[in-house]
Amino acid sequence: QVQLVESGGGLVQAGGSLRLSCTASGSISGFAYMGWYRQAPGKQRGLVASIRSGGSTNYADSVKGRFTISRDSAKKILFLQMNSLEPEDTALYYCKLTTWSGGDYWGQGTQVTVSS
Repeated sequence: QVQLVESGGGLVQAGGSLRLSCTASGSISGFAYMGWYRQAPGKQRGLVASIRSGGSTNYADSVKGRFTISRDSAKKILFLQMNSLEPEDTALYYCKLTTWSGGDYWGQGTQVTVSS
């Protein structure tokens, strides 16, 4: 079983920065894929950024150049550095992990609110 706990969300003014963390625990010997997703009220959950075990990253067009995904493999922590935040970035941010056997795990989410 894998547990994911997000932290680092909060209220910030437009143009500000936040750093989200996702700490993984449980039976993890590695991961195939980890990603950050977000869901705003009335909208579907969508990909923000992802990283594969080999280190390749992928970003949604709306966050390219502003957000950076990274990881600390030894500590089993996934990060999302968010700069130049915009009101449109307001959402509940979720962490997702996919194991080598194909199992998907989600955290409970952390709220990010950007005021204009």
